[in-house]
Amino acid sequence: MKTLNANIGQRMYLLRLLVRRNIKNQYYRSFIGVLWTVLNPLLNMIVMAFVFSALFGRHTDGLDYPVYILAGNVVFNIMRASTSSSLTCLVGQSDMLQKTRVPIEIFPTANVLSALVTFGFSFIALLLVAGFRALPVFGGPHYVFSWQIVLSIAVLPAVTVFSLGISYFLSALYVFFRDIKHIYGVLLTLWTYLTPLFYSVDALNSELVSKVMVFNPMYHYVEGFREFFRGGYPAIGISFSSAEPSLLAMYIFAAAALAIGWAFLEAMRNKIAANL
Repeated sequence: MKTLNANIGQRMYLLRLLVRRNIKNQYYRSFIGVLWTVLNPLLNMIVMAFVFSALFGRHTDGLDYPVYILAGNVVFNIMRASTSSSLTCLVGQSDMLQKTRVPIEIFPTANVLSALVTFGFSFIALLLVAGFRALPVFGGPHYVFSWQIVLSIAVLPAVTVFSLGISYFLSALYVFFRDIKHIYGVLLTLWTYLTPLFYSVDALNSELVSKVMVFNPMYHYVEGFREFFRGGYPAIGISFSSAEPSLLAMYIFAAAALAIGWAFLEAMRNKIAANL
């Protein structure tokens, strides 16, 4: 029992070190350092709002467009950042894996947790934007705070577990198939445009798009998160007749991704060390 507790303690300590290192390396030698985790989503929101507000700004189901953009992007970035960094993490740590008995799953896990830390800073930026848009300035208020925002945390476990499953799968696959780095870059770009980050499904006015969107996991995470900022709630069950975010779908996708990712990592575990 003591040995088990010691192993768990060592792994948690190593995980904290890796997360801390990831955050520091992300903004290494940057003049304002970690403040970029707040500024990056703000600047991206300003650019996207400026470019797309005329086209899609009136089709956000009552949610102020800058808040709409930022809320979607901070959630999507959990998956985007964690999976992109996890893709090469095992190959990048080949020296450590060959010389020490470190569990391979700890590296993609650290990348997902690092993305979650970045989300925390980005969430602050989101609240700042929502607060500014709630002020009676520039023709405002354009946004009204609701207590349901505190419930938005219900989305985080699902999108985190979903990202973890993909990260396990990609990190193991990259060891044997290096071309996946370029293929996944293209797929991630496609996934970004297929998820309503700067547009809404209603604005497209397509019944086919509404039905297809139900099978996009990131749609449920992004739109479900936005629903809380609208002062509402995502649906519990899954509707195949309309594009409605579902809490059940969020956790089904998360469980499926984790099961597939972990199974693949376990199947390849003994072969990974020999191919690094």
